[in-house]
Amino acid sequence: MNKNEIVEKTGEYVKGRLAGESSGHDWWHVLRVLRMSTYLAEKEGADLFVVQMAALLHDLDDWKFSETEERGLKEAAEWLESVNVERQTIEHICRIIENISFKGAGVETRMLTLEGKVVQDADRLDAIGAIGIGRTFAYGGSKNLEMHNPQINPQLHQSFEEYKKSRSTTVNHFHEKLLLLKDRMNTETGKKMAMDRHAFLEAFLRRFLDEWNG
Repeated sequence: MNKNEIVEKTGEYVKGRLAGESSGHDWWHVLRVLRMSTYLAEKEGADLFVVQMAALLHDLDDWKFSETEERGLKEAAEWLESVNVERQTIEHICRIIENISFKGAGVETRMLTLEGKVVQDADRLDAIGAIGIGRTFAYGGSKNLEMHNPQINPQLHQSFEEYKKSRSTTVNHFHEKLLLLKDRMNTETGKKMAMDRHAFLEAFLRRFLDEWNG
């Protein structure tokens, strides 16, 4: 198979694995990240094959649902081996997957390669703006979190363990993660795109709290 065929076959595999998932980490999320990653890669001059494969495989067995990072990485590596991707490229893609997720306000998740920066930016752009808001409430519902509770304050977690164990509210998630992403974008293109989506988050929260408070 050539690279285009591998990307297409991988998309079919991931679609089958994630179709119907209802927490906002579904096939449509992956497809949006793929499209945004492709756009950013072309703008920033990144390796398109590495970017597209990492985008497609980044949410297999996400730690938020399997409670471990290793299982998704193992599945991604096994899939890449099965479609005969070379070892060096597999290692590059898996490093991106391993470091892509936000893991707490006080935890650095710095990408070392341009390809990693592109995919991380694409994933973060899908977490903010109108779609990011929808995904946040879908995720909160899937985890049985309260929508809002003014008696529970947001926490800026200083470790991944704190972040994993947190039982907060959906609205607090805006303060604990989403509103922090604008200043953590990597690429110039991603930074520019994040500005408008970040402003939409702020406007939504103002309206939400206005209505909440009557």
